[in-house]
Amino acid sequence: MDSITQAVLGASIGEVLLGKKIGNKAPALGAMIATIPDLDILLTPLYDPLEKISLHRGLSHSILFCFIGAFLFSWILGNIKWTGLQSYKDRWMLTFLALFTHVMLDTFTAYGTQLFLPITDWRVGFDSISIIDPVYTVPLLGGLFLSLFLSSKSVVRKSLPNKIGLILSSVYLLFTLVNKQHVNQEFKSQLADQNIQNSDLLTVPVKIGYIHWYGVAKNSTSLHIGQYSVLGKNSIQFQSFPINDHLLEKMDDKLVDRMKWFAKGFYTVAESNGKIRIYNMQCDMQGVRQYGDYSAPTAFYFEITPGQDGVSYDLNSGMHPSE
Repeated sequence: MDSITQAVLGASIGEVLLGKKIGNKAPALGAMIATIPDLDILLTPLYDPLEKISLHRGLSHSILFCFIGAFLFSWILGNIKWTGLQSYKDRWMLTFLALFTHVMLDTFTAYGTQLFLPITDWRVGFDSISIIDPVYTVPLLGGLFLSLFLSSKSVVRKSLPNKIGLILSSVYLLFTLVNKQHVNQEFKSQLADQNIQNSDLLTVPVKIGYIHWYGVAKNSTSLHIGQYSVLGKNSIQFQSFPINDHLLEKMDDKLVDRMKWFAKGFYTVAESNGKIRIYNMQCDMQGVRQYGDYSAPTAFYFEITPGQDGVSYDLNSGMHPSE
């Protein structure tokens, strides 16, 4: 999710746990701790373009980091008198839950999260909510704001609105999983009606809320992309794109492996002026781009320029403009 939402979630967790003990310091500390996993982006200048792909939502978003971070940041907070947190248990619970809820929230988005590093780099992603979704964020923010406002008017800490906001946001998050199952069934039904053979299906929400979805059906040679509206209940018009795996045969093995890993198998390959373009459906779904006779499955692409020696390469990225 976006950094603002993550900070608000951390603040809400802080308020629930320690608001009555240390007042407004609790949500402030929760917000700060909850933003720590996303600081991995500050390390990107130290890595090459290929390594950057697996850096974000990597080790800093793992369960192991949550545990180690809880011990580390608990010790740091214990040495800062301003916090007023004398109980080690309180410090540990605040830091662990602020970190853990961050990484778990990210698993609901399409990008995916490497929860189980360093054991495996498998990316956990439920693909049920957009990276920015005010329907999730607003109740959380509203409940937190009301609790802080009411508490400023009273000597008694008013945490109920914050708890209600946290519950509402959590229920909505769970509902997105239920809604996704309905969307998946709709795509499968219409694929069958149109006799489109597929071995795997990816569905990704776009825009605000859970209304608009893209679906990508995959078989051994092609991807079939369509749009569906939960409210409109439209007939899905699928557009097909060849995967073109043969264009990757002479590419560096590590490069190809990382690209396929990043896309979770949902990608297409195209050639343009001697350069290879890889379109990643798992991490970018902005709609088909049409330019005369040329169609691109989405806007963003990675572009590989082979070196003269046949071994080296340059990896860059590009974006097709909106129609």
